[in-house]
Amino acid sequence: MTFATLGLIDPLLRALETLGYQTPTPVQAQAIPAVLGGRDLMAAAQTGTGKTAGFALPLLQLLTMEGPKVDSNSVRALILVPTRELAEQVHESVRQYAEYLPLRTYAVYGGVSINPQMMKLRKGVDLLVATPGRLLDLFRQNAVKFSQLQTLVLDEADRMLDLGFSEELKSIYAALPKKRQTLLFSATFSDAIRQLAGQMLNDPLSIEVSPRNVAANTVKQWVVPVDKKRKPELFSHLLRKNRWKQVLVFAKTRNGVDALVEKLQGQGVNADGIHGDKPQATRQRALDRFKASEIQILVATDVAARGLDIEDLPLVVNFDLPIVAEDYIHRIGRTGRAGSTGEAISLVCADEVNLLSAIEMLTRQTLKRHEEQDFEPEHRVPETDASGQVVKKPKKPKKPKTSSGGGKRNLGKWVDSGEVAEAPAVKPVRKVPAFNTGPRKRKP
Repeated sequence: MTFATLGLIDPLLRALETLGYQTPTPVQAQAIPAVLGGRDLMAAAQTGTGKTAGFALPLLQLLTMEGPKVDSNSVRALILVPTRELAEQVHESVRQYAEYLPLRTYAVYGGVSINPQMMKLRKGVDLLVATPGRLLDLFRQNAVKFSQLQTLVLDEADRMLDLGFSEELKSIYAALPKKRQTLLFSATFSDAIRQLAGQMLNDPLSIEVSPRNVAANTVKQWVVPVDKKRKPELFSHLLRKNRWKQVLVFAKTRNGVDALVEKLQGQGVNADGIHGDKPQATRQRALDRFKASEIQILVATDVAARGLDIEDLPLVVNFDLPIVAEDYIHRIGRTGRAGSTGEAISLVCADEVNLLSAIEMLTRQTLKRHEEQDFEPEHRVPETDASGQVVKKPKKPKKPKTSSGGGKRNLGKWVDSGEVAEAPAVKPVRKVPAFNTGPRKRKP
C-alpha cells in the first residue's frame, strides 16, 4: 500500500516524498480514508506510530477541496492539544504537509504574548492548532470565530482531561457549530474518555491498531528498587556506570525537577529542566539544545510527556513514577519510536508500589526488577504483578523470647514446661476517703 492508493492529492504526495514518507503506518492506512469520507473517528495507537499524519493529511485535503475561503478571524479546522510543546510539534508537521497547498495554518498557546496571535488571526486561518486555555482567551476577546468550523480534532484527549481541561473543553464545545466532523486521537483511552466520546461523536468509527494501553514492544523496560532518599545518588551512579549520553528524565513535581537539575549541574553534568512554571521561550530553548545533543540530561514533568519528538532517543528514566498510569506509556513512548529500540528505567521506592502495580495492570506485564549493588532498599518494595495485586509475602513467625529466670521460655500465656503460668501479682488498691458532700461550714 502507498499514500497514493489512499486517495491523497498530488501536492500532499509531493510533500510526503520530500519528507521521505514511503509506506503508510497501520493507523494512517485506516484513518485517512475514514476522515476523507467525512466520518467521525476515534483512533487509539501507540505513541510514535504516525497519528498526526493520520488526521492532518486528510484534513488538509478536505480544506483544500471543500468549503469557502476563510473569513477574517475565522478558522475552518481546529486541532486541540494539551501542551505548548505538542502544539508546536503538531503545527510543524502540519506546516510541512501543507508545503504545496494554498492554506494558512497557525498555532496558539499560553506562556507567550497574546497580541501577536490576535494579529495573525485577523486574516483568518484555515487550520489552527491550539491549547484550550489560550483558545478560550482569544475567543472571549473576539479574536477567533467558529462559524466556519468544519472539523474538530482532539489530540491526546485523555491527557487534556487529566490536566483539568474539562471545563475549558465544555466552554469550547458550546461555542462550536453542532454540525461538524469530530476526530479523537490518542495513545490511550480510559473508559471515561470512551463514554465521553460516545456523547460527542456522531456514529464514530473506532480504530485500535495495537492492543489497548500496551507500551511499544521496541522499548526494553525494567525497575530498580531503591529508598526514596537515595534516588538522586542512584541516578548519578547509574549515569556514571553506564556512561549515558542522552537521557530524558521524568520527575513528579516542579521542585523535584529543579532539585535534580541543580544536583547534576553541581556534579559537572550538562543538565537542564522544563516544567509549567518556566516561560515558553526557556522551555523551547532547553528542548532545542537537548535535541541538538548540547544538553546531556533533560529533566521534565509530565508537561513534556506528550509533544517531545526526539529522533533516536536511547533512554527514558522515570525518576518518579507517574500518578496516572497511562502517563507511563506516554513517557516511555519518547524512546523506541518509529521502529527504533529504546530503554526505560524506573527508580521505584516503597511508597510507589501501588503506582507500579497500576502500571503493570494497565500494560499487562510484570516489569523486571534489578537491584543495584550498594543501593538495595532498606524499605522493601513489595512484589507486584500484572493482575494489579501487591503480592504480600507471608510473615515469618516470631522467635520465642528467652526469659531471664528459671530457663522457661515465655510464649505469651503459655510456658513450655507444661506448668500453668502464674497470675501477675496484684497491687493492693489504696483506699480513697469519701468526699463529704454535705454543706460546707464557714470558719468563724
